Amino acid sequence: MVGWDPCAQSALRKRRFHKLGVHVTRRVQQEEPPVALQRPGPRGTAPVPRWPWRPGCPSRTTVWNFPRTQEHHLPLQIGEMVRILQASEGWYCGYSLRNRAAQGIFPASLIRLKGAVVEQQGGPCASPRTEESVVPAEMPMVQEITTTLREWATIWKQLYVAGQTERYGQVKRMMQELMEQRSQLLSGTLPKDQLLRLRKEVTGKMDYGNKILALDLVVRDEDENILDPDRTSVISLFQAHRRAAQTLTQRIQEETSPQQRAPGHGTHGAASPSHNLYLCVRNFVCHIGEEAQLFMALYDPGEQRIISENYVIRWASTGVPQDIELLNNLKVVFTDLGSTDLKRERLFLVCQIIRVGRMDLRDSHSRKLSTGLRRPFGISVMDITDITKRTCDSDEDKQHFIPVHLVAADGDFLHNMIRKAVEGKDINHKGQGLWVSLKILWGDLSQVRKDYPHLVDRSTAVARKLGYPEVIMPGDVRNDIYLTLVQGEFDKGNKKTQKNVEVTVCVCDEAGNVVQNVIHAGAGDSPTSHYCSVVYYQQRHQRWMETLKIAVPIEDVHRTHLRFTFRHRSSSDSKDRSERIFSMAFVRLMCPDGTTLRDGEHDLVLYKGDSKKLEDASAYLSLPSERNLSESKLLSGSSFRVSGATSGLAVSTRDSFQISTLVCSTKLTQNVNLLGLLKWRSKPSLLSGNLQKLMHVDGGEVIKFLQDTLDALFSIMMEHSETDVYDTLVFDALVFIVGLVADRKFQHFNTVLEAYIRQHFSATLAYKKLLSVLTQYVEQAGRGEPCEPLPRTFKALEYIFKFIVRSRRLFARLYEGKEVAEFQCTLQRFFLALNQLMESPLEGPTLLSQGAALKYLPSILEDVFGIFDSSALGAVLRDFVGNLLPQRLLKQKLQSLTHIASSKAFQSHECRELVLQAALPILQELIQAGEEEDACIELLSSILEVLYQAQKSAEKLRARHKDRGNVELAQVKKHIQVILEQLLHTVNRRVIVLDRESPLRSHYVACMAAILSQMDKDHYSTYIQAFPSRPELMDFLMETFILFKDLIGKTVYPGDWMVMNMVQNREFLRAINHFATTLTEMFLSNSNFELQLWNNYFHLAVAFLTQESLQLENFSPAKRNSILGKYGDMRATIGASIRDMWYSLGQRKIEFIPGMVGPILEMTLVPEPELRRSTIPIFFDMMLCEHRLTGSFSRFEDEILRRLDSEVEGGRGDEQYMQLFKSILLSCCQSHPELAKPGEDFVKLVSELLERLLDYRAVMNDENKTYSMSCTVNLLNFYKEIDRQAMYIRYLYKLKDLHISYENYTEGAYTLLLHARLLTWSEESNAAPVPGPHSPHLHTQRQLKEALYNQIIEYFDQGKMWEEAIHICKELAEQYESHVFDYEMLSDILQREAKFYEKILKVLRPSPDYFAVGYYGQGFPTFLRNKVFIYRGKEYERREDFEMQLLSPFPNAEKLKSTSPPGQDITDSPGQYIQCFTVQPAEEAKIRLKGQSIPEQITNFYKANHIQRFSYSRPFKRGPSDPDNEFANMWIERTTFRTAYPLPGILRWFVVTSTETIVISPLQNAIETMMKTNEKIMSEINRHQNDPSLPINPLSMLLNGIVDPAVMGGFVKYEKAFFQESYIQEHPEDGVNIEKLKDLIAWQIPLLAEGIRIHGQKVTEDLRPFHERMEQCFEQLRAKVESQYGMREMMFFEDRRSGRPRSIAWVPDWDWLSHTGASTEAPPTPKPAPRPSESEDHRNERRENRSSSIFGPRRQDPRQSISELPEPKDEKWRLSCNISESSLSSDGKQPPPSRAAAGAQPRTAGSSLSPTGFGGRVKSASKLPPLPRKFSPAVYETFLEQSDAAAGGKVSTSPTVDGNKSPKSPPLPPPKSKRLSQL
Repeated sequence: MVGWDPCAQSALRKRRFHKLGVHVTRRVQQEEPPVALQRPGPRGTAPVPRWPWRPGCPSRTTVWNFPRTQEHHLPLQIGEMVRILQASEGWYCGYSLRNRAAQGIFPASLIRLKGAVVEQQGGPCASPRTEESVVPAEMPMVQEITTTLREWATIWKQLYVAGQTERYGQVKRMMQELMEQRSQLLSGTLPKDQLLRLRKEVTGKMDYGNKILALDLVVRDEDENILDPDRTSVISLFQAHRRAAQTLTQRIQEETSPQQRAPGHGTHGAASPSHNLYLCVRNFVCHIGEEAQLFMALYDPGEQRIISENYVIRWASTGVPQDIELLNNLKVVFTDLGSTDLKRERLFLVCQIIRVGRMDLRDSHSRKLSTGLRRPFGISVMDITDITKRTCDSDEDKQHFIPVHLVAADGDFLHNMIRKAVEGKDINHKGQGLWVSLKILWGDLSQVRKDYPHLVDRSTAVARKLGYPEVIMPGDVRNDIYLTLVQGEFDKGNKKTQKNVEVTVCVCDEAGNVVQNVIHAGAGDSPTSHYCSVVYYQQRHQRWMETLKIAVPIEDVHRTHLRFTFRHRSSSDSKDRSERIFSMAFVRLMCPDGTTLRDGEHDLVLYKGDSKKLEDASAYLSLPSERNLSESKLLSGSSFRVSGATSGLAVSTRDSFQISTLVCSTKLTQNVNLLGLLKWRSKPSLLSGNLQKLMHVDGGEVIKFLQDTLDALFSIMMEHSETDVYDTLVFDALVFIVGLVADRKFQHFNTVLEAYIRQHFSATLAYKKLLSVLTQYVEQAGRGEPCEPLPRTFKALEYIFKFIVRSRRLFARLYEGKEVAEFQCTLQRFFLALNQLMESPLEGPTLLSQGAALKYLPSILEDVFGIFDSSALGAVLRDFVGNLLPQRLLKQKLQSLTHIASSKAFQSHECRELVLQAALPILQELIQAGEEEDACIELLSSILEVLYQAQKSAEKLRARHKDRGNVELAQVKKHIQVILEQLLHTVNRRVIVLDRESPLRSHYVACMAAILSQMDKDHYSTYIQAFPSRPELMDFLMETFILFKDLIGKTVYPGDWMVMNMVQNREFLRAINHFATTLTEMFLSNSNFELQLWNNYFHLAVAFLTQESLQLENFSPAKRNSILGKYGDMRATIGASIRDMWYSLGQRKIEFIPGMVGPILEMTLVPEPELRRSTIPIFFDMMLCEHRLTGSFSRFEDEILRRLDSEVEGGRGDEQYMQLFKSILLSCCQSHPELAKPGEDFVKLVSELLERLLDYRAVMNDENKTYSMSCTVNLLNFYKEIDRQAMYIRYLYKLKDLHISYENYTEGAYTLLLHARLLTWSEESNAAPVPGPHSPHLHTQRQLKEALYNQIIEYFDQGKMWEEAIHICKELAEQYESHVFDYEMLSDILQREAKFYEKILKVLRPSPDYFAVGYYGQGFPTFLRNKVFIYRGKEYERREDFEMQLLSPFPNAEKLKSTSPPGQDITDSPGQYIQCFTVQPAEEAKIRLKGQSIPEQITNFYKANHIQRFSYSRPFKRGPSDPDNEFANMWIERTTFRTAYPLPGILRWFVVTSTETIVISPLQNAIETMMKTNEKIMSEINRHQNDPSLPINPLSMLLNGIVDPAVMGGFVKYEKAFFQESYIQEHPEDGVNIEKLKDLIAWQIPLLAEGIRIHGQKVTEDLRPFHERMEQCFEQLRAKVESQYGMREMMFFEDRRSGRPRSIAWVPDWDWLSHTGASTEAPPTPKPAPRPSESEDHRNERRENRSSSIFGPRRQDPRQSISELPEPKDEKWRLSCNISESSLSSDGKQPPPSRAAAGAQPRTAGSSLSPTGFGGRVKSASKLPPLPRKFSPAVYETFLEQSDAAAGGKVSTSPTVDGNKSPKSPPLPPPKSKRLSQL
């Protein structure tokens, strides 16, 4: 804002200030400031606001973009952050944090104020733009989302522009989700658990988005906070990067592979041990008419059984749940599903539908029927395998329909129907079925209720799995007995039909009383006392498969039993009431030995008798309950009586009944051995056996009674403390139990075991016995004796020691610390025994025990560390590892050391120092040998991580207690020094040796960086001084420099590991600077100077400075600010170091020239202004050094020119660099007179090169390579001017490659020819390197030139430039014939040459169009600006297509419609204007082709090629207008353009170097028009003579338009305009031209006559009237013309080759007329030559039917072949001139000499140039593509020789080839008369 003083507003810029952020969401018309508050500004400027600004501004929200429409507006975009300085009446004044230099005003309505803290530094007048730090007040997660969204938005737009719609939509969805989640975070209403979950989801989405958008990887801690590299070790950073990258890679693989990951499946599901299936029944539609019960469960078709409890829904007959409160709330969770359940091959959800009511629905209500019967109705099944395996969505909102399969027959058991339905096809369900929703939930039930409260609440039913879950949770107390009614078979007895059996189940006590409400039919149903089975109608064999749960209190199980009663049910109510129980069975829940009823099927004994007796427990409890064939009481026969009190009960063998039971109880055991151990006091004699049998008990049983079992074991140990009889058995049992807890199935019981040790364990003397047995085992193994339990013991060692340590502490607490020494000795004895075991060289069991000790010993250190001296413990650990033989168990040894390093004991510096003594030599040896590298890296990483944490802890301690902190810090530094001395060099060498692709390399580099990060100045100094000799130190420095350079150039980390790369750079920078100090101190003096070492340093420093990861300009603003804030710009630091090191070299600088020129140049090209200003003067210092020594700086100059080319082409350098380079070096040179002039020339040279290189780079990546070619030519010309042949050739081949890529083969050939002309036919070696795959095999110039010529010939052939290829062939043929005598190659090249001659005559070759293109305006590059170029078009290229291609690189350019040169207003404007129009080649005289009988195919080539002059004709009218005759004042303005070089050449275009404009009078225009018309007639005649098959229509139109003109009036208009006496008197100077025009009119008559003759021969009968009309008109025209202008006759001659048709010629004798003033009567028209015989072969006819038409006198040799053309040297010169060997320039600065001037020869007597000339060919738009013309209007280019008609008008005759007299020819003209000859 004009006139604002920051100091005046210092009150507004306090140290804490609100920062404002713009968040624009849509764009509308902007708000404008009031006009009244503006005052006029300076002349030509916008008004300057003059408002009463005030500080402060209330909070507002921005909603729009703000574009700049006035001078003082500050344009704002979405998300742009602004700093507000002032406010006034709805407007703010401030600047954008994106561009702090720009300040302006913007509407306050667009801004939302955001809470932030701006900490400003400096005084009150300090600029706020550079000295403030803005800290947003939002939570960090919200800030990160905001930054991420802004960064994504930019890429999102780019994706849209690039058309990547799929990725665009994906990013859009993620951005929308992030914005929604950001709003949730800002709301502040989320509970803690949801907030944590949301944070994880947000960070996962951001990290995933960053990955797929190729942005930087963000590393986080466990709480999703971004890791701070200043507070995190290098090792932790590296490991965090690895974890994050693996997680993202896995997620991307899952996203792209639907088979691996289903939608909605997260990684937490795989890690969860428990899974749950949520089911919600939305509706049940089925016409039943009675009440129903729905039993829903999970079913495995493979096992053909239900695997879960039932979920019971009681459905009323009205179509709603019986409990109306459950309406819309029918939900259940099937829990305890493990991974094996989800991996089942198939899993179904089944529903059994049981109606409750009558026996048969068809029974009428006329009689009283029995009710309440449970009858089968149908089943429903649904395959849920896809849901459980997560291959499809499981969404709680998605509804699935399950149709109902109805019972079709009485024998359809529901279980059998399920088995058939899962394999069946779709049925006609008629809309009857269930609608359900399903969803997989992860976690245990409490976690599910926590994570999904909207789905699972306290009212949701829970259906557990039938059996234990995979992982038994410690708090999961169960006492469930699952009973399944399997099947039964019942005899009908005395009934006529089979019975309708109903089974009733109840739980009774010993007295027969029914235990109330302990039977559960399923989840969601109330417990009952009785359960009645389904009744199947009249079936002998009944199969129910109904499962129910029996939940009896634990204390009542031993006295309860299950009783099953059987009753026949009748459909009649009266009969049903009379039915009594006909049979009974029972089974006890607990066996006599105290174990629970075994799992599995039970075949129960059925008793029958009196119904009361059957329900009397005392009558049946003493009887056997299960069938046993060996039971003596079960006699054969149908029944038998039991004696005694049980008389009245009989066992029926005809009936049978089977049940199945499953006990899921954590309190009841089915194992006798375990029960015996728990009750060991009752039978002490069996104690040893029970302890031994414990090892064979099922683990689940033991775990269920973990605490009881442990109590029993330790009570045994304590009660037998005086003896060791049971010590070993108890110890082994304890090891067995601990081993069970280590099993994955019971892994959650670790906490139970630890809780037991802390809270329940109380055996104070156990430690003695445990240590004693443990030591015995170890000593036994150490002696080499077999000790089978030892491996298991080591596996349980952690908890064994927990028991030992806890017992010892309890003992010490109880006895006040007694027996400490004894305990220490005992413990020491154990460790000594252990170390002795490690020394053993034995194999087999000893080796296994050593491996187990290495694996499990570290687990006891945390417990031992608190009760054992740290120094002693360190010595033990040192010996423990050191005693093992060197090559024995290497991997296990390293892993053990890694665990030791991660233990609490290693944090003690005393213990750490001793352990390092053992660990470091092992590491050094193995890393050097490359063995067990994974384990070595892991160990080294652990050690370095511990040292980093110890160092941070010591620093914190020093802040509180200085002395203690210094002691700790000194110890840490000491250990770092030890690691540094032993491992740094080793790690460095290992990195050098490892292959680049090795995954271990990054780990080693991370360790190296970690070591460097913990080194301080003293470490570096001590390490350097520790080298025994200078050579060893130099070797280390050389290796380190080379290694650092290699790691910087090819980083071992992925590109998106930005933090890791920057941390590595930071540590490398510190190391480089420390080593630089070493260089100056020890390797700078004359006696100690090491050139290679210094050279390596400079190359390393430059490589560090120029690495991609430090080029901040290439990053987004957010990333750039982050790097600057955290690490600063490291380039400035290293740049200053390089500069200081250079100047410190003194006289040694010359040794680095020119070697260091390239690296220094690379450094100065870095786009950092301050760095450039400080380092560019090094160039002058180099110039000065070399100049003082040699008198010049040529080596420096050569090197900088060479390197500048590659650097700029690689993307470095810009306009600012060129200006800075120029200004700095010029100022330096001016201060040194001896370098003033050469320095100025050098700067000018470099500036010109830079300008061309920048132009080239700006266009080299454009899709349109047109301008790349121009810039390439500019560069190669520049290199030729300064004699840099290698660079010249390099760009020649670049130009050639560009041409070939665009199929510009002709231009590619001319480009290669430039290189070929530099070579000689000699055996000299090639001086300059040649690009290309074949170049290494071409050693001599002859070989290379020959290869180039062959390539050039091929390109000329593809470009249809066969004439040029022929000249190359001739030169090669001369070499093969006369120099190398290679006749085989000569034969090949002559054959190729012959094919080119044939192609010239036979192959269609259209002539190209030429276009003039002008680029006007200052908006174009300098090489185009305000210049005109002539372009050579491609075959059949239309001007519209050419213009479209021309405008494509300049979409903002405006096309000029006028062809006149634009004015200064256009050329000086900042815009872009393009002018394009077609021009015609202006032929130059080709003397040696005059007077020859040459086919049109040959001459057409020279009319359109090797052209340097082009013309454009613009008609205009001058003088009074004659409406009846427009030709009288039709003038022509003809502009001739001259290009720098002929076309075609090395470009398809060349700049125009000069223009010439002439005006052509109407009479001259008429002469040209008549000549063109006659040429056209002649061309058509010759075409039809040569090819009779041509269509006649073009000839018809041409002839008719002349003989019967309808519109233009023909040449009658010329007669009226120019032949009138008045015109002749007014223009006496036009007399000669008037005679020429008359002669042309006269010569048109014989041409028309021949054309009409041919037309008459070919005309069809349909067109005969048209032809006759044309003949009439012609006869009238002939009579008139011959009477006025005399008669002319056509001359014919035959081609000397047989079969050639005749040619015609005519002689215009206007020169003779102009001298004699009289007309000559021409001889009569000769007769046509006879046609070839019709019997000739058609192919021969077409081959021979070729002729040349020559209008002129007969000659002795009328035709000369192209091979006989004179002066081949001139042809070579022309080819050479065409490609401009001397100096080529697309802008025409140095045009070559005129070809006409160089090649002109003395004109022969009697010859003269044509006064008419040729203006260019006319394109035909009527036919696509146009056919080539045999003769173009250039036939009339010259009238060279005088006609013999002046000698009397007689024609001499000469014999033809066949000896016949030819027709009479016109008489020879006088000496100065002219005849028309064919070119």
